[in-house]
Amino acid sequence: MFSLNRIQLIGYQTQPISVRQTPGGTSVTDLNIVVPALIKTESGETIASRSFHTVTAWGGMAEVAAQFLKPGGQVFIAGRLQTDSWEDEKTKEKRSKTKIIASELILLDPKAGQMEVPASAGKVLGCCNRADVIGNVTRDPEIRTTTNGTHVLTLGVATNERWKDKTSGEMKEKSEFHSVVVWGDLAQEVNAAIKKGNRVFVTGRVQTRSWETQAGAKRYTTEIVADGVSLLGVKNAVAEESIRSDSNAGAAREESSASRGQKESEPAMAGIPDISYASEIKVEDLPF
Repeated sequence: MFSLNRIQLIGYQTQPISVRQTPGGTSVTDLNIVVPALIKTESGETIASRSFHTVTAWGGMAEVAAQFLKPGGQVFIAGRLQTDSWEDEKTKEKRSKTKIIASELILLDPKAGQMEVPASAGKVLGCCNRADVIGNVTRDPEIRTTTNGTHVLTLGVATNERWKDKTSGEMKEKSEFHSVVVWGDLAQEVNAAIKKGNRVFVTGRVQTRSWETQAGAKRYTTEIVADGVSLLGVKNAVAEESIRSDSNAGAAREESSASRGQKESEPAMAGIPDISYASEIKVEDLPF
C-alpha cells in the first residue's frame, strides 16, 4: 500500500433514498449524511455545527441502504474521498465534486426505534467525522494570518489507489488530491518543517464550504481540517536509542552464544522486557 485515504462518519440520513441501475445492472445510490458536531472557533469558543456529506454506495450496500435506512436514521459509514471532474457544457469551466465512496455501512438505530435523549447526556451524544490520509505533499505550504491574528495554513496532499480491472485484469491507478487546512500553532510548525515532496500523515475532519465565482456562480470545495499532521520517513531519537540498545545487546548475546556453541542466527532478545501472558481474569468471575 502506497498511501492511505480513509474516511469514517457517524451521522444521519437527510432524505429518502432511491436506487438507480448502471447499464451493467449494478445498483448504486447517493446518501446525503449530516454530521452534528461541536467545534472550536478561532477565538476558542465552542459552537454547535454540522457538516453535510454525499456518500455513494454500490451493489448490495446500496440495496440495503434503500430498504432499511430511512430519513433521520443514524448510520456509520467508512470509505474514501473521491473527486470527480468534468467540463460544464455551457460555460466550458472545469467543475469538480468531492464525495465519499462507501466501503462499509452499519445501521445504528435499534429495531424499536431511536431512543430519547437522556437528560444527563453531553459528550456521549457526539457523532464521528474523521479523515485519515497518508500521502505526498504536492506543493509548499501556504500560510497567512487572519484579522484576529490566528495562523491558518493550506496544504495539498496526494494519495494513490491501485486496483485490478475486472474486465481486462490490468492493474490501474488513480490519484486523489486533498486540500488540507491547518490552524494555530500547528500551522506555524507545519510551515517551518514540511515542504513539497514530503510524505505526511494527516488526521482531522471533512468539511465542505461554498464560495462564489466572479460571475456570481456558487461553487463548493471539500477540505480536511487537520488536528494532527505528522512528517513521515524521518529519524526519531527515541526510536534510534532503542534500536541501538537492542543492536548492541544483540552483538553481546551473539558473542556469548558463539562461546557456548549456540547458533549465531539466534534472535537478539536482550533489552526487551519479558511479557506475562497470564490472564488476570478468572473463569469463575465471568458473567456467562
